[in-house]
Amino acid sequence: MTHQNLHPRRRLVLGAALLGSAALALTGCGLPLPFGGSASSGAVGFGDVQKATIQIEAVGTFVDPEQGGYEAAGRGSGFLIDDSGLAVTNNHVVVGAGTLKVWRGGDTTKTLNAKVLASSECYDLAVIRLEGSGYPHLRWRDKPVETALDVYAAGFPLGDPTFTETKGIVSKADTAGKTPWASLDHIIEHDARIRPGNSGGPLVDKDGAIVGVNYAGNDQYDTNLAIHRDEAKKAIADLAQGKPVLSLGINGTALTDEEGNGLGIWVSSVASGSPADKAGIEGGDLLTKMEGVSLGTDGTMSDYCSVLRTHGQDATLSVELYRPADSTYYRGQFNGKAITAQKTVETATGADGGSSQVASGDFITVKDDSGTVSVQVPAAWNQTEGAPMTDDGGNEYKMLSAAPDLSAFLNDWGASGVSIYASKDAVGKVTPEQIMQGMASGLPAEGCQSEGMSDYDDGVHTGQLAVWSGCGPSKSYALVVSAQAKSGGYVVLVTLQAPKVDDLAAADRILGSFSASF
Repeated sequence: MTHQNLHPRRRLVLGAALLGSAALALTGCGLPLPFGGSASSGAVGFGDVQKATIQIEAVGTFVDPEQGGYEAAGRGSGFLIDDSGLAVTNNHVVVGAGTLKVWRGGDTTKTLNAKVLASSECYDLAVIRLEGSGYPHLRWRDKPVETALDVYAAGFPLGDPTFTETKGIVSKADTAGKTPWASLDHIIEHDARIRPGNSGGPLVDKDGAIVGVNYAGNDQYDTNLAIHRDEAKKAIADLAQGKPVLSLGINGTALTDEEGNGLGIWVSSVASGSPADKAGIEGGDLLTKMEGVSLGTDGTMSDYCSVLRTHGQDATLSVELYRPADSTYYRGQFNGKAITAQKTVETATGADGGSSQVASGDFITVKDDSGTVSVQVPAAWNQTEGAPMTDDGGNEYKMLSAAPDLSAFLNDWGASGVSIYASKDAVGKVTPEQIMQGMASGLPAEGCQSEGMSDYDDGVHTGQLAVWSGCGPSKSYALVVSAQAKSGGYVVLVTLQAPKVDDLAAADRILGSFSASF
């Protein structure tokens, strides 16, 4: 599993590895900021930017997709925006931390306590409050942010308590920013070099006024990104009042497989008391769908944040996820019914395949030739067939088969594999029940015994699920789902052939990940 090449200039973890289109130029909005102190009176100039820049140490337990969970102390940057102790940093710096320690201006002799007021994973912003008052702070630039503007990135890179400031120019004054850990409509590209530990630090102009909030960079291409002042100010106005913005309370990153296919949103930590926490989401979960929308399809947070922008963070939102810790798919709701395990193997056969190598090993995403049908399968099932087919009634089906040995799977009951058929042409012409009856009549008479049939509902499709055992000379299992999309847009048939229970264990991942996008 990989991330995109662009990396957050996030906290530098001490003693442990951590997960790891242009728009019209905006002018200063002059938005009123309902902060507890003064946002302009007493603001420092360029020469005193250091006094208003802070280093943040966050201690907590985080979960890496490759290294697992660990407790770590990580450091990032931030900056004060009023004299009462309100400060801005990145969501990925502080969310999920158990404790925060803050040092101002590089002075490590005095440790300040701080609390998170609110955060946003989509904007990658958080507002914290420091103890005390009377702080020097920065003001926002009140002039347009233009290309070639001289800018300076301030902060504490590489976990070093020594304050640093690098100079550059704005190369793109306003562009969209879709990254694995945020989804922003307005960011600034610049060449004032930032490094791990610079996350959350200010990007300022020659007068020391805030131009943006640094949050990401790419060392190979010397790309440095900051959240645009105007995007940041709108979110911060709510965050400072303790109101989350486009947030369910996760510290998340989109994951892709080695071929660049999106796997979902990996949760490294969860904010206590947040909608994610109340729903039962844990660090180490992989969110795969929300409201029927596959997440992380392009390797960014865009899908996740689009759902929040459409429905709102307070809405009841369906969610599906995979938990590698127990090799199980879960379904439930944010702001509604908490997640519950979906154990297809145990429910259908009474056999627990959850500890098998097939269930817990690496999975890959495969698609049909048109890109309409996709599913996650065990990495060994890397032989695929994706050409469409037409039934006797002239209805076209998008078809996808995957197996370790495709020829054997298509011709022999002794080989494992899966086939998925999806058709919008067949809607209204054939029901899931009729499809299931057709499948049952086509099973070999030699030994196939029904293990039962049940209603099927994965939040996106409804229909029937059936399992047979003892099929063919190899006594294989056959698992079949015949369903229709709740939208009414298509019917779908999923057939899984499994000579061993270990192979059948892949059903939970397959049924939790298959999708059709007509």
